[in-house]
Amino acid sequence: MVFHPPVAIVAKAGDAGKYKTGLPAWNMVLRGVLSGAYIAMGGALATVCSTGVMASDAAMRFGFASPGFAQFILGAVFPVGLIVTVMTGAELFTGDAMLAPMAAFIHKVSWASVLNLWVWVYIGNFIGSVIFAYIMAYGPCVSFDAAGTATLTAFGTRAIAIATAKTSYVGAMGIWSLFLKAIACNWLVNLAILLGICADDAIGKIVGIWFPIFAFVASGFEHSIANMYFISTGIFCTGIDPSTAVETISWVGLFTNNVIVATLGNIVGGLFFVGVLYWVAFRKEIAALK
Repeated sequence: MVFHPPVAIVAKAGDAGKYKTGLPAWNMVLRGVLSGAYIAMGGALATVCSTGVMASDAAMRFGFASPGFAQFILGAVFPVGLIVTVMTGAELFTGDAMLAPMAAFIHKVSWASVLNLWVWVYIGNFIGSVIFAYIMAYGPCVSFDAAGTATLTAFGTRAIAIATAKTSYVGAMGIWSLFLKAIACNWLVNLAILLGICADDAIGKIVGIWFPIFAFVASGFEHSIANMYFISTGIFCTGIDPSTAVETISWVGLFTNNVIVATLGNIVGGLFFVGVLYWVAFRKEIAALK
């Protein structure tokens, strides 16, 4: 397994950011749609695999009926979304929150081009997330009888519960908690990106990405793009069964009750805690590489 030293990893991150900022807008959106769907696939898998964990007979029998074990299951399966994103060259806003600024630091790419990438990829991620949320809501989250009457499955009920939790931050301290969780999330996500860069072989990249993503999901941190999927699925599911409607779960609430604050926290986590700090730590060595 080839392992690149830290200075080379940081330099490669800058190279990747330079490439990404040079893409045409339509390609940024297209790749953003793909990554939004891939992250949603990880979220869908996490939803299904964690459904009923604490209430299952097996969990009771073997002592796994605990919130911590349910989070373990969520974290163990969710990383598939970022693994597919990295391995197939899709564009994820939270990763670009570090990679594009790194290009600005190393290659003097304009900050206007950084913002341009962020905007188009963010739009694409939202579209991809909502598309897959619809597929999930009207697929595994619901069952239809012969008359076409819809009934939410256990997965649909679980999707609403997740969406409710993610839109239930109340008051100034609740918002502050959401912001801190978003910082920690993207700190780990971008460490996963760097670990993915450090290996040249597929297994090395997968293992490098998996552990930090497992850590962020199992710890209950907040990822803006994943939340676009989780909350959208909850919205679609409450539309299927209006009796399950929750006041905070709406298209407006998706942004005001979670995604806006989560996005700001994700930017801080990726831009400052990874991008800026690693640039400061290795800028002299990077300059020597040129």
